[in-house]
Amino acid sequence: MKIGLQFAMPVELHALPGAKELEPCEIVSGVPFFEIAPHILACAGGVSKVNAAMAAEIFCLKYGVDLILNAGVAGCATDLPIGSLVVASEFVQHDVDTTAVGDPIGLVSTVNQVAFPTWEPERCALLLQRLGFSVVTGRVATGDWFATKGERSAWIRDTFHPMLVEMEGGAIAQVCLRNGVKLVSLKSVSDHLFSDNQADEYFDFGQALENLGRVVLPLAQALQKEAL
Repeated sequence: MKIGLQFAMPVELHALPGAKELEPCEIVSGVPFFEIAPHILACAGGVSKVNAAMAAEIFCLKYGVDLILNAGVAGCATDLPIGSLVVASEFVQHDVDTTAVGDPIGLVSTVNQVAFPTWEPERCALLLQRLGFSVVTGRVATGDWFATKGERSAWIRDTFHPMLVEMEGGAIAQVCLRNGVKLVSLKSVSDHLFSDNQADEYFDFGQALENLGRVVLPLAQALQKEAL
């Protein structure tokens, strides 16, 4: 089974043990790809939906992965502690709005759906628990906006009811759907959208990165052993 580990930022990729010292095996469309372990590739595809979609498509078409494991830090719309691990159950895209022509809010054209489920999130959570990690599952909202305290974040919370908000996962989910590739997504809470200290939290998310770095490769290897 071939797995692609997709991060947004190099700092997230470098949280993997030994990843910072690796040389890329190839650079495709400006994105460096690394071999982390046998049949496990990784990249930091960039922040936001277009960058995420491009890197995911490279994983699908060029490398022929069977599964993409999207991992990274995310803002929390609830009260989970910093560093909490969340297996995404599904993604929505909060910045897609064609309601003017009668569509539901968040409907993504062409595929014509609002929610993009991930592959067996409860099973993935159980795998992580067996490995000794504490995790929860929940919906994640994606959009090309760094969510901060205010009316827009409140609207996202009240409209889509996400546990987390970030900038890449929904795009990766859409690409995986269209390519028939499984998607698993694991996020670590870096900051809280409605906290007065959000900026301080985000620029000091060492705990979130540490927790993420400990869990991603063991999860990928456990998924390989499951022979999905």
